[in-house]
Amino acid sequence: MRKTLTAVLLALTLPTLAMAMPEGSSRHGGHHGEHGSRMFKELDLSKEQHREIRKLMGEQMKGRHAITQRYLEKLPAAEQKAMQAELQAAKDEQHNAIRALLTPEQQKAFDEHQKKMQERRAEHKAFKAWQAEQAKKS
Repeated sequence: MRKTLTAVLLALTLPTLAMAMPEGSSRHGGHHGEHGSRMFKELDLSKEQHREIRKLMGEQMKGRHAITQRYLEKLPAAEQKAMQAELQAAKDEQHNAIRALLTPEQQKAFDEHQKKMQERRAEHKAFKAWQAEQAKKS
């Protein structure tokens, strides 16, 4: 149980860690940073190959998310809530640490980006709720 919970926590923090990656780094798939970029450069992929590989990596990421969700749903509600609170606290701490490293102009852009991300998440959540409602009607 402890190993599963640790794996779930790591999987849920990956999106936050991806945001902190330097520009030019790969944000998808198992090879992050320079190693993944270098691997693709060395293969001299065509645009079509690159597009297909990115598509496969995106599918893999969605698959990992689905697996994580399945295990999360097996946890008791109290543990799910505690885990979510801990993850949010870690995410907030990381955002604050990142923000502290930025210039005032960069902080403003960072804050605007965070606000847009929150709006998109809210829109996505509303859309998913609407989809579920439509599915029930069908």
